[in-house]
Amino acid sequence: MKKFFICVAILAAVSISSFTQAQAQVQKPVLSPVLTDYYGIKDALFSGDAKTAAAEAGEMLKAVNGVDLSTLSASEHKTFLALQTKLAFDARHISESSDIIHQREHFTSLSANMVSLSKQAHLAQQPIYEDYCPMKKAYWLSNDIAIKNPYFGGTMPGCGKVTNTIKP
Repeated sequence: MKKFFICVAILAAVSISSFTQAQAQVQKPVLSPVLTDYYGIKDALFSGDAKTAAAEAGEMLKAVNGVDLSTLSASEHKTFLALQTKLAFDARHISESSDIIHQREHFTSLSANMVSLSKQAHLAQQPIYEDYCPMKKAYWLSNDIAIKNPYFGGTMPGCGKVTNTIKP
């Protein structure tokens, strides 16, 4: 009889643990699409692909304008509202340009606002790396610890360093 209760207790613990893990994986942060599209812009700029950067910026603009504010916590709501117009402005400019130099100029302020957002709101389930380019004197966010500089791309791909890791 003791073995039966032990088996039931183990099964219950495993079931609860599996359910909790599955639930955590399903519940992505509300603002994660904004970060995902930002990463797409960053990767396109690193690759020197202005067309893809514009397309990703268009997606980010949709994500920024499509955030359901009622699903955010009070502090995230306040933070996002303060940055929403700025994020949309830079995403729109990047999306409307085919000039990578102009796109990178707007990426600088887009990144500054994304860094601010990432420090005050939950954006991802994995670490976010805050990188710094000393040549540009500008930051950017990355989902990879390896430096892939979006400001200089192929010219100076490894220029920069990770200055901060934002934990989920």
